[in-house]
Amino acid sequence: MKNILQLLFAPGFFANNQVKEAILVGGLIAFISGIIGVFVIIRGQVFAGHAISDFGGAGAAISFLLGVNTLWGFLIFSILSSIGVEIAGKHAHERNLATGVVLSFAMGIESLFLFLDTHNTGQSGAAMLILFGSIFIIKSSTIPVIICLTITSLIILICIYRPLVTSSITVELASILGIPVKFINYIFIVLLALVVGQSSLIIGALLSTALLIGPAAIAMSFARSIKYSILFSSIIAVSVTWLGIILAYDSYYWLPSHRNWPVSFFVCALILAGYLIAKMVLIISKKGDRKIV
Repeated sequence: MKNILQLLFAPGFFANNQVKEAILVGGLIAFISGIIGVFVIIRGQVFAGHAISDFGGAGAAISFLLGVNTLWGFLIFSILSSIGVEIAGKHAHERNLATGVVLSFAMGIESLFLFLDTHNTGQSGAAMLILFGSIFIIKSSTIPVIICLTITSLIILICIYRPLVTSSITVELASILGIPVKFINYIFIVLLALVVGQSSLIIGALLSTALLIGPAAIAMSFARSIKYSILFSSIIAVSVTWLGIILAYDSYYWLPSHRNWPVSFFVCALILAGYLIAKMVLIISKKGDRKIV
């Protein structure tokens, strides 16, 4: 047993404060991302999540240039872009068009300020930090903010759970039942922005939607209800994040160069592997059912 633990956890893993903080922050963000991701898929807002993350990346690039914590750039610009998308598009088709416009504009701003970050601050790693994240160098002052945001998001989700489920499945029925659909839409899109902004700290602006969508897609491929999808999605999200942190830490000892591989790579790779396995199991189970029939 001891040999297995030594094989899985590299020396100093449990004594490293940066690792402890990464596990705490990563677990919290992954947990709420797994929950929100289920609703994002049901509501068909995957594209919106991607656009919001890129706009958040632009905000983070601006914050980096100004010497402000990049978390605030991620959050503020993510919220502004999410509200803009919701205002611009009343119907699904209009919303997708609005999202496309926001996405192209966001990527333009992001590229401009990443260029300025690199040339004006002299820190060539700014682009890597913002685009692909770096959970091991999160400031300690950021942790209480992440905890508060996670708890707040969870409380709001619990409060709007029933109307959110109904309006996500069928807008017409929600309207008949007197549910304020537009109000629920705005609350959800802001929650989505908060989660996307936080997840960008783990795997960056470019890949944050992987943590948002991947675990939910895996869970929904075999779960038979929304509640079980949420449960499994959050468990999968936390598991791949923690395992990604472990592998990223261990990777320091894999090669003579002694350089850590990014957490974002491992998280995305694990999500892809899990999704492919889930699809294969689903295909095999369907073939088995046909043979029995």
